[in-house]
Parts: sequence; C-alpha cells; structure tokens
Amino acid sequence: MMGKKEKKLKLITHDGSFHADDIFAYATLSLLLEKKREKFEVIRTRDKETIHDADYVFDVGGIYDAKLNRFDHHQTDGAGEREGIPYSSFGLVWKKFGVEVAGNKEVADFIEHKLAMPIDANDNGIDLYKNNFPNISAYTLQDVFAIFSPTSLEDMEKDKQFLKAFAWGKEILQREIKKANDQIEVAQIIKGFYKKAKDKRLIVIDEPKVSKFEIWDALQNFTEPLFAVFGDNEKWSAVAMRKTKNSFGNRKDLPASWAGLMDKKLQELTGVQDAVFCHRALFLAVAKSKEGAIKLSQLALDYKLTPSA
Repeated sequence: MMGKKEKKLKLITHDGSFHADDIFAYATLSLLLEKKREKFEVIRTRDKETIHDADYVFDVGGIYDAKLNRFDHHQTDGAGEREGIPYSSFGLVWKKFGVEVAGNKEVADFIEHKLAMPIDANDNGIDLYKNNFPNISAYTLQDVFAIFSPTSLEDMEKDKQFLKAFAWGKEILQREIKKANDQIEVAQIIKGFYKKAKDKRLIVIDEPKVSKFEIWDALQNFTEPLFAVFGDNEKWSAVAMRKTKNSFGNRKDLPASWAGLMDKKLQELTGVQDAVFCHRALFLAVAKSKEGAIKLSQLALDYKLTPSA
C-alpha cells in the first residue's frame, strides 16, 4: 500500500504580470519554508476561493494580516510604511520573517534597507534616484526582472517566466544574506586594526584579504581615517576614504600629480621603487609591497592641497 501523500502548503500570488516585490516575497517564503523542511507550491491566481484557502497570500487578496499570513498592500489604506516608504508585499513578508530567514536582526535590518525598502519604493511609485541626465535613466532591479516578462509579440507562459525570474531573485537574496553575514564579521576585523592604529589617519590591514568596499563600509563612521592600506602577496593598495558612504568624493585626494601615472613615471615622482599605478580619480594607488603602499599613503598624508591641485 502506498504511503499517504504529503500535503503541500499553498502560496498564492496574482497571475499576469510580475514585479520585483512579488518575486522577492516568494523568494523569502521559499527560503523560510525550506529551512523548516516544508513542502510547498506557488499558485498564481486571482480566484477568491483559492486565495481564501491558501496558507500564504502575497501581493493579492486585498488583506494585510501578518497573523494570518496575508501580505497584500493594494487595499485603499495600504499596509503602512516606514521611513516614509510604504510597504509592498516583499517588505511585509520580510517584516515578519526577515530575522528568521536572515539568521539575526542585524543582517535582517541590512537586507531591509539595501533590498526591501528600494523594491517597496519602486513598487509604490517613489523615486529614490535623482536623474542628472535627462536622456538616461538608472537601470534598476525592476528593469532586470522586466526582461523576463514577454513582449506583446511573444508567445510565452507568464507563470513559467515568473519562475525563471524567481530563481534569479532567490539567488540574489541568498547571496545578499551571505555577504551581509560575512561583511559584519569582516567589519569587526577591520575595526580591530583601526583600534590598534597609532595614527588613525592611516589604517593598515594586514589580513585577511579584504576589499576597498569592505574598508569603506567598516570605517566610514570613524572620522579620523583618510587612507587605508590592504593587499596580498601580489599587490598592496592605498585607498582614500570616501567623504560619505554613498559618494565618490574623497576625504583627502592622493597628490594630483600622480593621477593616471604607472610604473617608472610614478616611481620616479614618488620615490617608491615598487609603485605600480595611481587611479586618475586620486582614490587608489598600488604598489607591489605593503611597505610601498604605506609609503604612498604617508606621502599623501603629508601632501598639502592647494587651490590649483
């Protein structure tokens, strides 16, 4: 006699077109239920009876009730907001299950601000980006998922295309969670080097191999650092700290005369025999050794900015 078939939980969202909010709401729920080893299926419909009998409903149904696992935001009064940004289905699902899916509140909050809030803003028609170029628009995450939607000239099943987009969304969410967890750990290591530094204008990070982005993130809230040195066996870099987290401006530029120089020319100008390169935007200089990168940083610290520099 065959065993009893295991019941699958029913996850319901709307049919037809799809957007980043319903894709990431489903990605969140799938990660949650996989953690719990639950069987589930997604059904895309607007049928009221099917919606009524579902275990989870998102972006459809006209109800927001977290206790009942109903996560729609299209009703007249919406579903609330935070920091001036109304919730969409992704934000509502993440609000309830984010900590459980991410593993801790710090990572859940990171994902909330980096991913959930921008997606919610886009879905609710809130523009986060100032367009400085009239004929060029920012290419957003929603634009990425829009490529999965069939055009008017294509004969594609929207449900199949939704699942293709979902696979991308799920991997993005998993990677953001992983990177956030690792970023928190790396940030603590980098802050340890900051605490040990005698001259806090220059932070030398011996190990592990880190990136300039991790350095900017970890040290941004400290006001003293102007440059940081990091690298590996192949090359070492001196990087300028940014003025603010989301800007490209430097707290202090590398010397203007270094801009774009490479190898011999940079070596002759700086006296650093293993200098390799200086970025023309004056935020990055590279040497073959840690000592070389430190020397470049020290020269930059001593460099006096002038109105013509």
